[in-house]
Amino acid sequence: MDILAPQQRSRLMSRIRGKDTAPEMRVRQVAHGLGFRFRLHRRDLPGSPDLVFPSRQKVIFVHGCYWHRHPGCRYAYSPKSNAAFWCSKFEANVTRDRRTTRELEALGWGVLVVWECETRDTDALRKRLVEFLNNEEEGRGHDR
Repeated sequence: MDILAPQQRSRLMSRIRGKDTAPEMRVRQVAHGLGFRFRLHRRDLPGSPDLVFPSRQKVIFVHGCYWHRHPGCRYAYSPKSNAAFWCSKFEANVTRDRRTTRELEALGWGVLVVWECETRDTDALRKRLVEFLNNEEEGRGHDR
């Protein structure tokens, strides 16, 4: 049972941002600090990736563990109330994420998904970004 009234819950959920989140800002800061330059949220690409590196033809999505269902993550829990609604919403998010990755890869873009929980370890994040962005050969299918 939810401790908030439906109107309060709706107002609270509507305030959750899709852009410029704290995890996304951490990824941007690390990438910029490493000397990589990028564009943000290019709407002409499938899924409007969070960070776009046009010269390298690579993109990075910063996914929230809860909203995008990070497998095995403690933050990807399921709400107890209105379970059918949330299950359907989460399934649609995951399906859209997979479709977006396939579309980008078909266009020749390398795709990396950075999960919200992975942004807490700056050293590991830095290493992962360097590996992904400097690797010319690889880069495709780096989504999980």
